[in-house]
Amino acid sequence: MSATQLAPLARTSGPQSVLRRLLVLDAAVTGVNALAYLSLSGPLGRFLGVGSGLLAGLGAFLAVYAAAVGLLASRRHPPAFGVRAVVEVNLAWAVVSCAALVLWLGPSTAGAVWAVLQALVVAGFALLQHRSLKSRQLSQE
Repeated sequence: MSATQLAPLARTSGPQSVLRRLLVLDAAVTGVNALAYLSLSGPLGRFLGVGSGLLAGLGAFLAVYAAAVGLLASRRHPPAFGVRAVVEVNLAWAVVSCAALVLWLGPSTAGAVWAVLQALVVAGFALLQHRSLKSRQLSQE
């Protein structure tokens, strides 16, 4: 491989590129969950021990959210305000997911494990996106 062929790969570690990739990954994972919740709300609801109506509603919300995050990721320089909003929504989702287990949901064991695991993944996205945004801001100073 020549240096010219490797040049694009070298740029992938920049804060801007990392941030956009995290947003794309977030949108993709969220979109897959949305599709699963919308198209399989009955069987998934029974497996997870939650109502199919709740899953369908969450699926609709997640579909809109995934599209918004994907749109943000498509921007060459995602605005800091938008990225901060994604970080805050992700953190809120993680907190509400865990609170729901304690306060109002009575899921199956699989549902409880799923809620905690997806909350951890979403919180991880929030942390990585926040760090990438900070790195981008520091590199622009």
